[in-house]
Amino acid sequence: MDKKIKITKIKSIIGRPEKQRKILKGMGLARINQTVTLVDTPQIRGMINKVGHLISVEESKE
Repeated sequence: MDKKIKITKIKSIIGRPEKQRKILKGMGLARINQTVTLVDTPQIRGMINKVGHLISVEESKE
């Protein structure tokens, strides 16, 4: 079974660069306090590293 992570958007994208906005949109995050569950892949980890100051990450128990 694939390892999953829960990602929650905790800060606004107002005043942030377009690249960070696109990364959050690619992850499926639009609103503050919205949570998505994604498969833990190197690509997702790279996205997390770029916008880590705007999101909260935790290991999913699914």
